[in-house]
Amino acid sequence: MKLLFDENLSPVLPRILSDCYSECEHVREVGLAASPDTDVWEYAVRNQFAIVTKDSDFRHRSSLRGHPPKVIWIALGNCSTRMVEGLLRHRITEVTEFGRRSESISGVVLSSAVVNGAPACDVLVSANKNRGIEDDLH
Repeated sequence: MKLLFDENLSPVLPRILSDCYSECEHVREVGLAASPDTDVWEYAVRNQFAIVTKDSDFRHRSSLRGHPPKVIWIALGNCSTRMVEGLLRHRITEVTEFGRRSESISGVVLSSAVVNGAPACDVLVSANKNRGIEDDLH
């Protein structure tokens, strides 16, 4: 699955996750730093990327417009790059499955409860453009 990391996520994530997700880019690497969401969305569509973001605007756009592109919303609040990395590594099976699914599911929300600085309980929820957040991929 090709991942495009939004500017609200660290630009080091594509490099440190390249062993799990071989085709990763950050918006800075493709000339989209500080670009409007519509530009990022269109780039992802043209280049067949899923957008990885902490920006709820992309989640809302995905639920209204559907896919492409698919959207992976990281709902961790204020967190470290290491926590985002850990969440994406831990959920690689679900993220990969989400990428393969072709039906109207347009986005997933990844979140994690944190205890003593470590993920304690992860939740993966899919957003269906016709029904809102309902489908569970686990």
